[in-house]
Amino acid sequence: MTLQEKVGSMFFVRPEALDTDIYYDSPAVLKSYSLQGVNDRMRETARVYPPGGIILFSHNIKDPDQLSQFISDLRSLPSKPLLCLDEEGGSVARLANNPNFRVPKFSPMGNIVASGRTRDVLEAATAIGDYVKRYGFDIDFAPVADVNTNPRNVVIGARAFSNEPQVAAEMVKAYLKGLQKSGVIGCLKHFPGHGDTQADSHFGYAMSRKTWEEIAGCEMIPFKAGIDAGAKLVMTAHISLPNVTGSNVPSTLSPMILQDKLRGELGYQGVIITDAMEMGAILRQYPVEDAAVMAIKAGVDVLLCVREYPKVFDAVMSAVRRGEIPESRIDESVRRILKLRHQSVSYGDK
Repeated sequence: MTLQEKVGSMFFVRPEALDTDIYYDSPAVLKSYSLQGVNDRMRETARVYPPGGIILFSHNIKDPDQLSQFISDLRSLPSKPLLCLDEEGGSVARLANNPNFRVPKFSPMGNIVASGRTRDVLEAATAIGDYVKRYGFDIDFAPVADVNTNPRNVVIGARAFSNEPQVAAEMVKAYLKGLQKSGVIGCLKHFPGHGDTQADSHFGYAMSRKTWEEIAGCEMIPFKAGIDAGAKLVMTAHISLPNVTGSNVPSTLSPMILQDKLRGELGYQGVIITDAMEMGAILRQYPVEDAAVMAIKAGVDVLLCVREYPKVFDAVMSAVRRGEIPESRIDESVRRILKLRHQSVSYGDK
């Protein structure tokens, strides 16, 4: 692989990132573009800046016919990107909440757990995985492995399975098993746990004052269970842990959190992907190019939803060429990503 191809594999982007006529200050404005197909600008951008993955959101999806053509055209791009979406159940379900798709619709996972059993989560995840795979996706950014410990949390809530770490751990394993049965790659999110925060990292700084000992006895329990159950992807949270790291640096940019804790203590060997790099907790503190370089140096393998994709791509390339990021560091991530791609193909044969 060329350096360009290797760096490109480390970006999972919105389809709008490939259309150079689209610029957005906030993801909310993208709904007005209703980008639901591949155009020539996108093909040319993908040729020069080949992305490893594409994530679709609700506004990119109209109906089954449109989605089928869109996915076919995306797969024909030179880099053959992996195709991803967020389909957790509840309010975060790009397909089930679209009235044009006749698929099962589930309550938030926390509600299912409160009134049901582990088997109910397994059945829900299997059904979600079945239709996610049927409509052409490789990766579902689920399950939420957070523990919903803070009743003032405005972003997690019933998206989490429980406020009890052991209960959440059992449900995380069941959800992953359901996706795996369906041939879909799941993703544990949001490491090291977004359930104790009050602020929403979509909009700005979010933090937890817990010590690592407290986190190890709570938040790490479902993450460890998911890793032991074979999770291939872990998504980072842009939350700061000042009583762990001694700073306000978001976990996405922290070598201590990603390398010492996730890879070291938890023994995770799979792909680490960021939460969206366009979120306020990142962009209100760092230039987008600097944040991307910092994330890779911290141990991230895949950058999700960067704003100004070609500009950030070039910044990473420059950082490698000047030696700030060793190419051997890029190669570490690429090996993990290639393994993930191979597992996606294997899943697709099921």
